[in-house]
Amino acid sequence: MNTHDAGSAGGTPAASPEYRVAHLQDRLAAGELGELGVRVEVRGKDVLVTGTVPSARCREDVLSAVREELAGLEVHCDVVISETSSPDHAEELS
Repeated sequence: MNTHDAGSAGGTPAASPEYRVAHLQDRLAAGELGELGVRVEVRGKDVLVTGTVPSARCREDVLSAVREELAGLEVHCDVVISETSSPDHAEELS
């Protein structure tokens, strides 16, 4: 599927990638995900999504929103889960 085949959420056909990214950013900021440090940027014809989230569930929520809002665009995601578990051994300092 290419960009010309995909309409944006809300039914606006062939909306620009910048418009769709702005809509995604508004959606992420307005919901439970608003406090997360997720960035969405247009890089030429592609979209780059980066950031760190606290859990696998949060990551899946972000990726789900990305799939819905940016369907048909080439999207590269680098959203990682922060490690919040306790260390399993003492840190050795030299």
